[in-house]
Amino acid sequence: MVERQLRRRGIADERVLAAMGEVPRELFVDERLGRRAYADSALPIGEQQTISQPWVVAAICQALALAGAERVLEIGTGSGYSTAILARLAREVVSVERIAGLAAQASARLAELEVGNASVRVADGSLGVPEQAPFAAIAVHAAAPAAPASLLAQLEPGGRMVLPIAEHGADTLTLLVRTGDDLDRVERTVIAPCRFVPLLGEQGFPDR
Repeated sequence: MVERQLRRRGIADERVLAAMGEVPRELFVDERLGRRAYADSALPIGEQQTISQPWVVAAICQALALAGAERVLEIGTGSGYSTAILARLAREVVSVERIAGLAAQASARLAELEVGNASVRVADGSLGVPEQAPFAAIAVHAAAPAAPASLLAQLEPGGRMVLPIAEHGADTLTLLVRTGDDLDRVERTVIAPCRFVPLLGEQGFPDR
Protein backbone atom coordinates (compact mmCIF):
# COMPACT_ATOMS: atom_id res chain seq x y z
CA MET A 1 0.00 0.00 0.00
CA VAL A 2 2.67 2.49 1.03
CA GLU A 3 4.82 2.03 -2.06
CA ARG A 4 2.21 1.40 -4.74
CA GLN A 5 -0.73 3.51 -3.65
CA LEU A 6 0.88 6.32 -1.71
CA ARG A 7 4.47 7.04 -2.69
CA ARG A 8 3.79 6.51 -6.40
CA ARG A 9 0.84 8.92 -6.21
CA GLY A 10 2.76 11.79 -4.73
CA ILE A 11 2.79 11.18 -0.98
CA ALA A 12 6.37 12.13 -0.09
CA ASP A 13 6.21 12.97 3.63
CA GLU A 14 8.20 10.15 5.22
CA ARG A 15 6.49 10.59 8.60
CA VAL A 16 3.10 10.14 6.95
CA LEU A 17 4.29 7.10 5.00
CA ALA A 18 5.70 5.55 8.16
CA ALA A 19 2.47 6.12 10.09
CA MET A 20 0.40 4.64 7.28
CA GLY A 21 2.64 1.58 7.34
CA GLU A 22 2.36 1.17 11.11
CA VAL A 23 -1.40 1.29 11.66
CA PRO A 24 -3.14 -2.03 10.88
CA ARG A 25 -6.02 -0.89 8.68
CA GLU A 26 -7.74 -4.29 8.87
CA LEU A 27 -8.60 -3.61 12.52
CA PHE A 28 -10.82 -0.71 11.46
CA VAL A 29 -13.07 -2.57 9.02
CA ASP A 30 -15.53 -5.43 9.40
CA GLU A 31 -13.89 -8.87 9.37
CA ARG A 32 -15.71 -9.81 6.17
CA LEU A 33 -13.99 -6.87 4.43
CA GLY A 34 -10.55 -7.73 5.78
CA ARG A 35 -9.19 -8.81 2.39
CA ARG A 36 -10.07 -5.39 0.99
CA ALA A 37 -8.63 -3.40 3.88
CA TYR A 38 -5.59 -2.24 1.90
CA ALA A 39 -7.34 -1.62 -1.41
CA ASP A 40 -7.22 2.02 -2.46
CA SER A 41 -10.94 2.55 -2.01
CA ALA A 42 -13.41 3.64 0.64
CA LEU A 43 -15.19 0.89 2.56
CA PRO A 44 -18.46 0.88 4.54
CA ILE A 45 -18.25 0.95 8.33
CA GLY A 46 -21.96 1.02 9.14
CA GLU A 47 -24.37 3.87 9.89
CA GLN A 48 -24.10 4.90 6.20
CA GLN A 49 -20.51 6.02 6.85
CA THR A 50 -17.20 4.96 5.27
CA ILE A 51 -13.51 4.62 6.02
CA SER A 52 -11.69 6.80 3.49
CA GLN A 53 -9.35 5.30 0.93
CA PRO A 54 -5.71 5.22 2.10
CA TRP A 55 -4.53 7.85 -0.39
CA VAL A 56 -7.08 10.38 0.86
CA VAL A 57 -6.05 9.82 4.48
CA ALA A 58 -2.40 10.23 3.54
CA ALA A 59 -3.09 13.32 1.42
CA ILE A 60 -4.92 15.01 4.30
CA CYS A 61 -2.09 14.23 6.71
CA GLN A 62 0.58 15.39 4.27
CA ALA A 63 -1.22 18.69 3.65
CA LEU A 64 -1.43 19.34 7.39
CA ALA A 65 2.40 19.24 7.47
CA LEU A 66 2.59 17.99 11.04
CA ALA A 67 5.98 18.04 12.77
CA GLY A 68 4.98 16.20 15.95
CA ALA A 69 4.28 18.89 18.56
CA GLU A 70 0.85 20.00 17.33
CA ARG A 71 -2.62 19.69 18.83
CA VAL A 72 -5.00 18.49 16.12
CA LEU A 73 -8.78 18.63 15.89
CA GLU A 74 -10.36 15.89 13.82
CA ILE A 75 -13.96 16.14 12.62
CA GLY A 76 -15.58 12.82 11.74
CA THR A 77 -13.89 10.05 13.71
CA GLY A 78 -15.64 7.29 11.82
CA SER A 79 -13.78 4.04 12.36
CA GLY A 80 -10.90 5.76 14.16
CA TYR A 81 -8.37 4.86 11.47
CA SER A 82 -7.44 8.43 10.60
CA THR A 83 -7.36 9.23 14.31
CA ALA A 84 -4.73 6.56 14.84
CA ILE A 85 -2.65 7.91 11.94
CA LEU A 86 -2.88 11.50 13.20
CA ALA A 87 -1.94 10.37 16.72
CA ARG A 88 1.39 9.14 15.36
CA LEU A 89 2.04 12.49 13.70
CA ALA A 90 0.96 14.96 16.40
CA ARG A 91 1.21 15.48 20.15
CA GLU A 92 -2.54 15.32 20.77
CA VAL A 93 -5.67 14.57 18.74
CA VAL A 94 -9.18 15.62 19.75
CA SER A 95 -11.68 13.80 17.55
CA VAL A 96 -15.40 14.51 17.19
CA GLU A 97 -17.99 12.02 15.92
CA ARG A 98 -21.74 12.70 15.80
CA ILE A 99 -22.78 9.00 15.85
CA ALA A 100 -22.39 7.55 19.33
CA GLY A 101 -22.04 3.93 18.19
CA LEU A 102 -19.16 4.73 15.85
CA ALA A 103 -17.48 6.84 18.51
CA ALA A 104 -17.62 3.95 20.98
CA GLN A 105 -16.20 1.49 18.46
CA ALA A 106 -13.42 3.88 17.48
CA SER A 107 -12.49 4.48 21.12
CA ALA A 108 -12.27 0.73 21.69
CA ARG A 109 -10.00 0.24 18.69
CA LEU A 110 -7.73 3.08 19.74
CA ALA A 111 -7.50 1.60 23.24
CA GLU A 112 -6.65 -1.79 21.75
CA LEU A 113 -3.78 -0.18 19.86
CA GLU A 114 -2.73 1.69 23.02
CA VAL A 115 -3.16 5.09 21.39
CA GLY A 116 -2.92 7.30 24.47
CA ASN A 117 -2.80 10.78 22.92
CA ALA A 118 -6.19 10.78 21.19
CA SER A 119 -9.67 11.28 22.63
CA VAL A 120 -13.08 10.83 20.99
CA ARG A 121 -16.22 12.74 21.88
CA VAL A 122 -19.80 12.69 20.58
CA ALA A 123 -20.93 16.11 19.35
CA ASP A 124 -21.80 18.25 16.33
CA GLY A 125 -18.51 18.25 14.45
CA SER A 126 -19.36 21.36 12.46
CA LEU A 127 -19.05 23.34 15.71
CA GLY A 128 -15.69 21.85 16.68
CA VAL A 129 -14.51 21.95 20.30
CA PRO A 130 -14.19 25.67 21.11
CA GLU A 131 -13.34 25.11 24.78
CA GLN A 132 -10.13 23.33 23.74
CA ALA A 133 -9.10 25.73 20.97
CA PRO A 134 -6.90 26.87 19.41
CA PHE A 135 -5.59 24.00 17.31
CA ALA A 136 -2.55 23.97 15.04
CA ALA A 137 -4.34 21.76 12.52
CA ILE A 138 -7.85 20.57 11.73
CA ALA A 139 -8.75 17.54 9.60
CA VAL A 140 -12.36 17.28 8.43
CA HIS A 141 -13.57 13.96 7.03
CA ALA A 142 -16.95 15.05 5.69
CA ALA A 143 -17.87 17.40 2.86
CA ALA A 144 -19.09 20.86 3.90
CA PRO A 145 -20.86 23.48 1.79
CA ALA A 146 -18.11 25.90 2.87
CA ALA A 147 -15.46 26.05 5.56
CA PRO A 148 -17.41 26.36 8.85
CA ALA A 149 -16.64 29.70 10.51
CA SER A 150 -16.61 27.95 13.88
CA LEU A 151 -13.74 25.71 12.77
CA LEU A 152 -11.75 28.55 11.22
CA ALA A 153 -12.10 30.44 14.51
CA GLN A 154 -10.58 27.46 16.35
CA LEU A 155 -7.56 27.36 14.04
CA GLU A 156 -4.57 29.28 15.35
CA PRO A 157 -2.95 31.89 13.08
CA GLY A 158 -0.65 30.02 10.73
CA GLY A 159 -2.67 26.85 11.29
CA ARG A 160 -3.80 24.51 8.54
CA MET A 161 -7.19 22.93 7.91
CA VAL A 162 -7.96 20.29 5.29
CA LEU A 163 -11.56 19.60 4.38
CA PRO A 164 -13.66 18.50 1.41
CA ILE A 165 -15.78 21.36 0.08
CA ALA A 166 -18.93 20.47 -1.85
CA GLU A 167 -19.20 22.80 -4.82
CA HIS A 168 -21.06 22.49 -8.11
CA GLY A 169 -22.09 18.92 -7.43
CA ALA A 170 -18.57 17.66 -6.66
CA ASP A 171 -16.33 17.46 -3.59
CA THR A 172 -12.89 19.05 -3.64
CA LEU A 173 -10.28 18.25 -1.00
CA THR A 174 -8.99 21.67 0.00
CA LEU A 175 -6.20 23.07 2.19
CA LEU A 176 -6.94 26.30 4.08
CA VAL A 177 -4.12 28.15 5.82
CA ARG A 178 -5.08 30.88 8.26
CA THR A 179 -2.62 33.69 7.57
CA GLY A 180 -3.63 36.15 10.29
CA ASP A 181 -5.96 36.98 13.16
CA ASP A 182 -8.78 37.98 10.80
CA LEU A 183 -10.87 34.96 9.75
CA ASP A 184 -11.00 36.34 6.20
CA ARG A 185 -7.22 36.03 5.87
CA VAL A 186 -7.10 32.49 4.56
CA GLU A 187 -5.06 30.99 1.73
CA ARG A 188 -6.83 28.24 -0.19
CA THR A 189 -5.18 25.43 -2.17
CA VAL A 190 -7.05 22.68 -4.02
CA ILE A 191 -5.54 19.24 -3.39
CA ALA A 192 -7.70 16.88 -5.46
CA PRO A 193 -11.27 15.90 -6.33
CA CYS A 194 -12.75 13.49 -3.82
CA ARG A 195 -15.97 11.98 -2.51
CA PHE A 196 -17.08 12.18 1.12
CA VAL A 197 -20.23 11.78 3.16
CA PRO A 198 -21.78 15.18 3.99
CA LEU A 199 -20.90 17.13 7.12
CA LEU A 200 -24.19 17.25 9.01
CA GLY A 201 -24.71 19.86 11.69
CA GLU A 202 -25.41 23.45 12.56
CA GLN A 203 -22.66 24.78 10.27
CA GLY A 204 -22.79 21.95 7.73
CA PHE A 205 -25.66 20.40 5.83
CA PRO A 206 -29.05 19.93 7.51
CA ASP A 207 -29.69 16.45 8.92
CA ARG A 208 -32.69 15.14 7.02
